[in-house]
Amino acid sequence: MRIAVSRVTTLLFLVLPVGAAGLFNPVGAQENRLPKYLRDRGTGVPASMFGTYIRRGELLVYPFFEYSCDHNREYSPAKLGLGLDQEYRGGYRASAGQVFIGYGLADWCALEVEAAFISAQLERSPGDTSPIPARIKQRCLTDVAGQLRVRVMQESAHRPEIFAYAEITVPSQKEERLIGDRDWDLQPGVGIVRGYSWGTLTLRSTVEYTREDAGLNIGETAVEYLKRLSPASRLHLALEGGEGGAPDEWDLVPGLQWRMTDAVFLKFDIALGLSSKATDWAPAMGVLFSFPQSGDHRQP
Repeated sequence: MRIAVSRVTTLLFLVLPVGAAGLFNPVGAQENRLPKYLRDRGTGVPASMFGTYIRRGELLVYPFFEYSCDHNREYSPAKLGLGLDQEYRGGYRASAGQVFIGYGLADWCALEVEAAFISAQLERSPGDTSPIPARIKQRCLTDVAGQLRVRVMQESAHRPEIFAYAEITVPSQKEERLIGDRDWDLQPGVGIVRGYSWGTLTLRSTVEYTREDAGLNIGETAVEYLKRLSPASRLHLALEGGEGGAPDEWDLVPGLQWRMTDAVFLKFDIALGLSSKATDWAPAMGVLFSFPQSGDHRQP
C-alpha cells in the first residue's frame, strides 16, 4: 500500500496545535458525574460517525472535507458503459465536501441525514484495451442517505447496550457510473456497546441486498474503540470493512476529536487501507457543531 506520508504529516501538523489548545484550555469542561461505563461517550444514542453520540433534543451539524487516494482501484469497463465485464486496476482520486446532520428525537431514538458532493477521477489501467477514455472525471451530488438509530437496551453496570438502525440511500445521478447511487438501498443493522475503565468498545454490522449477487450479504461491519483522554479530547480507533458486499475491503480508521467550546468540536479521521482492494488512504476533517436543548450541556 502506497501512502503519501508527507501529506499525512502536513495534515497532522495543521491539526495538532489546535488540539493542544483544547487539551490545555478545555472550554466548558464540567465535572463528570456519569457512571464509569458512560464516561467516554455520555448518554447519547450511537451515531453512524465514529466516536459520536446524539442525545435527546440535540442537533448535530458536521460539515467536513474528505480526500481519497488509491493507486490500484478496481473497476470494470462494462460497469462504466464500455468494454467487457473484466476487472482492472487504475489510479483513483476523489475529493468530497460532505455534511452530516443528526437530531435526538428521544433518549432512545435519533435521526440522521448525510449528503456529499464528490469530484472523482479514474485513470485507466495500462492493460485495459477497452474504448473507455484514459482518464474519466465526474462530479455530482451523491451519498444522499438517512438513518434511524434506536437504542433497544440501555447499558447498565452488568449488561451492554444494544442498538439497531436502518439506513436508506436515495438514487442520485443515475447516469454517472464512476460515482453516484443508481438504485434505492436499504441496510438494517445492529450493534453492541460496552464501556470499561480503559475505554468503550462497539461492534456493529449491517445486512444488505446487492443486485450482482441477487441475495442478502453481511454488509459494513466495524469494531470501534473510544477513549476520553481529557475533558477536551477523545480518541477513537476502528476496524471497518465489508461495505457494498465486499468482504475483502478493510480499513483502519484512527481519529481525534477536540472540544473547542461547549458547542464546537474539531474532528479529524483518516482511513488507511489494510487490503489491496481498499482505498489507500482517505483523510477527513471538519467542525462539529452541537446545539443542545436550552440549559443543557453536552457530555462528555
